[in-house]
Amino acid sequence: GIMYEVVQMSGLDAYYVGGTMHIVTNNQIGFTTNYLEGRTSTYCTDVAKVTLCPVLHVNADDIEAVVHAVKLAMAYRNEFNSDIFIDLLGYRKYGHNEGDEPRFTQPDMYKLIDKHPNPREVYKDLLMQRGDIDAEIAKEMEVKFKSLLQEKFELAKGEFKPEKPNIVNTWEGYKHASEKTLQTKAKTAVNAKDVKLVGEKITNIPEEHLPIKKVQNLFKDRQKMMETGTIDWAMGELLAYGTLLVEGHHVRLSGQDVERGTFSHRHAVLKSESSEEEVVLLNAIDAPNAGRFTVYNSFLSEYGVLGFDYGYAMAGPNTLTLWEAQFGDFSNGAQIMIDQYISAAEDKWKLQNGIVLLLPHGYEGQGAEHSSARMERYLQLCAKDNMFVANCTTPANYFHLLRRQLKASYRKPLVVFTPKSLLRHPMVLSTVEEFTAGHFQKVISDATANPTKVKTLVFCTGKFYYDLYAAREKRERDDVALVRVEQLFPLPAEEIRGVLQQFSNAKDIVWAQEEPRNMGAWGHFLLHLPEAATMRPATRRFYGAPAAGSASRFNKRHQEVIDYVFDPKKDNFIRKK
Repeated sequence: GIMYEVVQMSGLDAYYVGGTMHIVTNNQIGFTTNYLEGRTSTYCTDVAKVTLCPVLHVNADDIEAVVHAVKLAMAYRNEFNSDIFIDLLGYRKYGHNEGDEPRFTQPDMYKLIDKHPNPREVYKDLLMQRGDIDAEIAKEMEVKFKSLLQEKFELAKGEFKPEKPNIVNTWEGYKHASEKTLQTKAKTAVNAKDVKLVGEKITNIPEEHLPIKKVQNLFKDRQKMMETGTIDWAMGELLAYGTLLVEGHHVRLSGQDVERGTFSHRHAVLKSESSEEEVVLLNAIDAPNAGRFTVYNSFLSEYGVLGFDYGYAMAGPNTLTLWEAQFGDFSNGAQIMIDQYISAAEDKWKLQNGIVLLLPHGYEGQGAEHSSARMERYLQLCAKDNMFVANCTTPANYFHLLRRQLKASYRKPLVVFTPKSLLRHPMVLSTVEEFTAGHFQKVISDATANPTKVKTLVFCTGKFYYDLYAAREKRERDDVALVRVEQLFPLPAEEIRGVLQQFSNAKDIVWAQEEPRNMGAWGHFLLHLPEAATMRPATRRFYGAPAAGSASRFNKRHQEVIDYVFDPKKDNFIRKK
């Protein structure tokens, strides 16, 4: 299971819960695997040695010892706020389930189990031996208990309404959203006063906590951004967090290197050069009822961290909870959480969740493990109304996307393929007015193209747009329009059809992506957009690995795709003999 990760997390600030009482139902649940085949350690609880916390080994047949162990464990946890384990050693009477036959693999053990009385009989005999009860009382208690079980069973067949628990319902007021609801716009714009307030607070470092000179210069650049009204990606993200804090929401961000950002772009936490004291400027925002910003560099288990943050988002729908992979590819390590919970929980259990996954994605020649966030996997998991998937190209659109997570009347997981090279790209800028007006744009059409001149209409997503834009400028091709699909799921089909109508003179319709043909968003488009069948896909060839390890080979393949976008005759997909 996930116990190795949970134990390692137990003492870390980001995941500390004041101690956990672990009860191990050690009863041969996987009955075909003996303990000698299931672990190297002597005891299944030896993982507890990592934190030197106590372990109580208890015979599950000894009812009073079990009760005593639980009371002791609860008292220990409450007194010392530390983990404690109970190894509840028992057995399974009838194997793994009704259809299983444990005697196939453990015949000797089950000869003993067949002869062994159950815990109720063991405890009844003990009480009778001690003189606590007699046989008549024991029989009467058994009849009453069976009668109670039958009564509850009959009750469960009818209209059964459980009593409301006497705890605050943090999910009250949130609604389940349909596919249609997901396509509606949310009010995410903010007033200029709040943008100015947040901008000033998160760009002014206290004199007594100055970081290294390089970081000081970066924050001076951010001050200039607020003065000129031109915002880059990192600043746009921080403004999204800050304005949510002003409005009373909390924000939690965790992942490997998230405090400074994997690409040294965020700097949400500053380290004083002289003392290494930490400064979080987002928590310096002076506003009534302002929320709290918490950011944590995580330990190296995507599986454990994303699982914890998924639970955190479940407990706090009013908090923007984000997990960032160091590179999007590394989310592979958390695939169980994504497949079993994030993509499916609302279908399986009607449980909403607003967790945000930030997955750096983009082909810059960094090899197979640092290029692709495997967007095709997430898009394959998409169905009906289960989550959002986006690949933004502007700071303002990213700003509105993040704010939409909390401004909607429902909660859905959000997967964002975030950029790497675009973090400092000279074209990736937004004006302050784009933050104080508008909303998240699911599709960004080409405002620079003349519809009457356009012969080739290119749809793309994410960072590849800027590569194609540079190529169009170099070729001086005013007959090519570049359209960005910013939201990949739910796919904005009506907006795409509107663009097709806008550029109806174009006869060459292209889907362009930097990923191989068997990866990226192309297959998703074919599944969800009938018009995609008439598009000309410009992609890399089919590959087993997402990207080449050789820089020269990467550049060659990347250029081939770009060339084919602008010239159908240069089809890199057809291998010449």
